[in-house]
Amino acid sequence: MFLRSICLAALLFNASNQIAAADSPTVPAAGAPPAALVSPDYVLQPYDLIQVVVFQELDLDREVRLAQDGTISLPLIGSIDLTGKTVREAQDIVRRLYDKDYLVNPQINITVKEYAKETVNVMGAVNKPGAIDIPQDQPLRLLDAITRAEGFNRLADRKHVKLTRPGVDGKTTTIVINADDIIQSNSTDTWILLKGDVIFVPERIL
Repeated sequence: MFLRSICLAALLFNASNQIAAADSPTVPAAGAPPAALVSPDYVLQPYDLIQVVVFQELDLDREVRLAQDGTISLPLIGSIDLTGKTVREAQDIVRRLYDKDYLVNPQINITVKEYAKETVNVMGAVNKPGAIDIPQDQPLRLLDAITRAEGFNRLADRKHVKLTRPGVDGKTTTIVINADDIIQSNSTDTWILLKGDVIFVPERIL
């Protein structure tokens, strides 16, 4: 009877541990977006780290980082240009290349393991000037970036914040923004920042 009780207690203990493990959420690795959150329409960027899985061909599976020119290199098919391609389009390109000469109707799955960092620079009269990362899951607005730079310092001229943006033609555009108007009116900050933007907060003339 005593032995039977011990066995029963051990079974109950193991069952409770399995239930607890099943209820515990899986935490994704740092810098790696959960697979369900990566849209197949996400446009791949230089320096993104992607995982290429060829179904039932383990020796062809690779984790590769897109080069600055948007290319990757895979076994057998060599260099592939994925510039401006979505995850869905990249899967189709890789599938067609393997299907052409090497595999019969291959199944390809591509996931983003790590996004390339995109940053803006916040300079001038803020408490911690420097580069600010643009989140992948939401837009970064002007005041958000300044907040991440630990806010305006006591000398900041908040009425003449300069936003400089590089253009595709190599020219830059500078806009002067009255941040006080946005703050005091409690209106939505409509200034959505893009990679390479520079925010400069001048000092007030005392």
